[in-house]
Amino acid sequence: MCLILLAYNVHPSYRLILAANRDEFYERPSLPADFWKDQKNVLAGRDIKEGGTWLGITKQGKFAAVTNYRDPSTFKSKALSRGRLVSNYLAGKKNADKYVEDVFSQAGNYNNFNLLIGDDNDLFVFSSCGETKKLKAGIYGLSNHLLNSPWPKVSRGKRLLKAALDKKGDELEETLFAMLVDRHIASDSKLPATGVGLEWERILSPIFITSPVYGTRSSTVLLVGKNRRVRFVERVFDSQKEPWIISSFSFKLERAD
Repeated sequence: MCLILLAYNVHPSYRLILAANRDEFYERPSLPADFWKDQKNVLAGRDIKEGGTWLGITKQGKFAAVTNYRDPSTFKSKALSRGRLVSNYLAGKKNADKYVEDVFSQAGNYNNFNLLIGDDNDLFVFSSCGETKKLKAGIYGLSNHLLNSPWPKVSRGKRLLKAALDKKGDELEETLFAMLVDRHIASDSKLPATGVGLEWERILSPIFITSPVYGTRSSTVLLVGKNRRVRFVERVFDSQKEPWIISSFSFKLERAD
């Protein structure tokens, strides 16, 4: 993922409201969201190249998503795929706080990243360039820097998310998807300087990214109700102007053993 917006324990009906865009090179092959055949408990898209994922949830409510931390100067060509950080947690038996301890010791095996990780009880964000935080109730934005870094897309997304919180059900879902296709380009004076050059800073500044070779591949809305009902919807774009695959799932969380 390259943008994750979430409202945690601030809506009267939902424990978690999450809206996220996955940005990636168009040529990298992936599968749309579904329950995995080899891990039937895991609902997520899948990176065909490395086998991991960028965002997913299990039937017991374990949740994780990852973004890269943009700093080309630290890139390691032989690093492990960051998608494994998500898939290993979802397919494993450890709860969120124990898994975060493991990630701390393994972070050097990966290029820099941010990991959002939660279960039925807690929600954490771990950054290989920052610190681990246990999130309290609030509205958050995570892109390719630290949590709530005031990048234009993060600040804009948080404002749009806050405005959407008076809605419920289908209206909330559609409002969140409308937010995720926002193509507003930030002014040059507000752009971060992350080492990719001004042209790419402009391309990467909107919530929804488009370019000839790289852009928003999919948008995901995840709603976890206080009644334990889950709604997971993914719209796949893959360089198309309109979504050409829409996957939706609704289920009730099971109690963990």
